[in-house]
Amino acid sequence: MEPRIESTAATASAPRRQASWVGGAVLILLGAVFLLQNFDLIRLHNWWALFILIPALVNFATAYNLYRRDGRLTGAVYGALTGGLILLLVASVFLLGFDWGMVWPLVLILIGLGILFSTQSK
Repeated sequence: MEPRIESTAATASAPRRQASWVGGAVLILLGAVFLLQNFDLIRLHNWWALFILIPALVNFATAYNLYRRDGRLTGAVYGALTGGLILLLVASVFLLGFDWGMVWPLVLILIGLGILFSTQSK
């Protein structure tokens, strides 16, 4: 019975490891950006948009974990990837000062690709 308890404990701690990995990556990214900004190597006018990257990283981590669990690209993996890419695009628009009027069609393209790939994988 002991191996069963250990495997259950190992699977229960997997979400905690994922959350700590994402949290650590976010803190490293934020610290690096603020450090570069202090040395005047980059200038971000909308630094608050960095917080949009947090759910994007969570979506990418979720897609990776789903892929590892299932061993193939499923609709859930494509959905998480699509959500992460859209959030990454929105954050890029604010952080890099892109013109939203020029970039918004990419959101439609990403959604369309996500729908096509998720239906192909079933």
